[in-house]
Amino acid sequence: MAIRYQINRILAFVLISQLSFPLLGQSVIPQKTENWHGFQKVSFLLDGTPAHYVKPNKPMPGNPWIWRAYFPDWHVEMDSILLVRGFHVAYINTDNRYGDPQAMLKWDDFYNYLTKNLSFAPKVALEGISRGGLYVYTWAKRNPEKVSCIYTETPVYDFKSWPGGRGKSKRQEKEWNQLLEVYGFTEEQALAYDDNPIDHLEGLAAYKVPTLHIIGLKDKLAPPDENTFLLVDRYQKLGGPAYVYSMSQGTQTLEGHHFPIEHPEWWADFVTQHSTPVTQPLPKADYVQLRAGLPNFFQAIQQKKEVIVAYLGGSITHNTGWRDKVSKYLTERFPKNTFTFITAGIPSLGSLPHAFRFEQDVLSKGKPDLLFLEAAVNDHTNETDSLTQVRSLEGIVRHARKNNPAMDIILMAFADPDKTTDYQKGIIPLEIKNHEAVASHYQLPSINLAEEVADRLAAKEFSWEYDFKDLHPSPFGQEIYYQSIKYLLNRSFKNFTNSNSVSLINSELPKALVAKNFEGGKYVNINEAKIEKGWQLVEKWQPTDGVGTREGFVNCPILEATSPDATLSLSFTGNAVGIGLVSGPDAGEILYSIDNGPYKSMDLYTQWSHFLHLPWYKLFAANLTDKKHTLHLKVSENKNAKSKGTACRIVYFLVNSTGK
Repeated sequence: MAIRYQINRILAFVLISQLSFPLLGQSVIPQKTENWHGFQKVSFLLDGTPAHYVKPNKPMPGNPWIWRAYFPDWHVEMDSILLVRGFHVAYINTDNRYGDPQAMLKWDDFYNYLTKNLSFAPKVALEGISRGGLYVYTWAKRNPEKVSCIYTETPVYDFKSWPGGRGKSKRQEKEWNQLLEVYGFTEEQALAYDDNPIDHLEGLAAYKVPTLHIIGLKDKLAPPDENTFLLVDRYQKLGGPAYVYSMSQGTQTLEGHHFPIEHPEWWADFVTQHSTPVTQPLPKADYVQLRAGLPNFFQAIQQKKEVIVAYLGGSITHNTGWRDKVSKYLTERFPKNTFTFITAGIPSLGSLPHAFRFEQDVLSKGKPDLLFLEAAVNDHTNETDSLTQVRSLEGIVRHARKNNPAMDIILMAFADPDKTTDYQKGIIPLEIKNHEAVASHYQLPSINLAEEVADRLAAKEFSWEYDFKDLHPSPFGQEIYYQSIKYLLNRSFKNFTNSNSVSLINSELPKALVAKNFEGGKYVNINEAKIEKGWQLVEKWQPTDGVGTREGFVNCPILEATSPDATLSLSFTGNAVGIGLVSGPDAGEILYSIDNGPYKSMDLYTQWSHFLHLPWYKLFAANLTDKKHTLHLKVSENKNAKSKGTACRIVYFLVNSTGK
């Protein structure tokens, strides 16, 4: 049983009051209700920040709304038309923050309050006037699934243009210095910043969020060439819908930055078309199991300056996407902490390799406070049997908790076409069952992204072919993964910020779910082997056939044999033994014997070996008595009919030992 230590109420209050991020337990203080252009405006303080919304006389079904980023009383013609039609108009005062991360956290709180407490529509139309463009696109890029459309007037999309004055626009010293202060930038850091609205538009474009840009061609404060035209060009090339309308009638003032708005009813039509009818997406809560949550990680954030987060998985973890977004989210949400991120994603690898490489690839680089773990896709693709999956996943959890009893762990199961097909047939995929069994036994949070994707496909929220595209997700799919992970993190943090006590879990591990799990999994150096004949140690192995390789399994030491009857032996102590190898076009068969038992054969060739020198992990035995043994290996003269040779290339020996 886990031992739970209760922090007393006074200490918990002190700790929570010193947090450096907005609390999810929101404080709402009513201010006043007044007339605004013939409609009722409700003002309040949200965690001390002034905010308001304007109510239509008759709300449309689903409560559609438009969110003003700045200048709430400027050019109100379109907003007034929308109010007449039944839209709400909302605003929170994060002025003079230029869309910085802390402003975005305030925006998250405001969105959550309006949608959860007042039942505003889950998708909002964003409206950015001038520098408000910095806000609406910065928030939209972080939350594309929550945005119906974006409308901007004379927008700023790159703060190097305004107020930085690094192009045609004049530098605005007061605003520029203010920006440097709120972002915590030096001049050099600000100029090198690569997350302005014009940057990283892939996710927003993947969601096909419609955008409308109202500009003046003579605008010298926010020149279109440095802002609107640059963003629109990039957005359209990524497949995002963008429309530009140049205002030319009436008097233009403030160096072309101010002008009358023509045809406000057209722009109201744009917002209405893309915001109604309101639809409700499937709730993320259905796919997240919080269980004991993340109390230790929460405490680490409060009590430690330096925090370590590790990602252990296959190619979906290795590739850019959700992982980078989660890392960015954590650094922005907790700006007073210094984060170290251990990235241990290796394409093609599932739970079995993870269990044996965990020590080298994760723990040797630091003691994580939080571990993200995924293996469901590759466990299915690699046809890992059920018992091995559970032994591996449980082994990682127990290994992690023995290294750091306060390590929190999140298990994630990603989507693939076969899992979607299973869910369509009412079948829970085997890999999901095993992930959930381990998570439940150790009370770990888990996210069933495979089921979420399957259900959203069935609900026709998106398509696999045109949106998600592949088990290595498109930017659209990466956003789905990220938003669900962020939901779990926020929900866990909310549990503690809403309470006046926090439970620390320093685990005495419960009884193992299965016997002989791989909690003692480790690599054994190939130099430990006794070469008898036919093998050679290649210090920096590279293929000579031009076939692809995986990082970490090339330009590294390898024990190589290419001729039959090459033999070696390895003495080891443990209850399981195997090899981590490279399986390419010439991969052969290996004969193995343990403790002078009869030789058995194992085919090392895979369905991918013809085009890739694939990292491949094979166990020879997993039910041995945990004591000293001897492994004998011999290259067979037989081979797979598709193989071009009889090669065996060993990168690591795999041994599991409990140390008892």
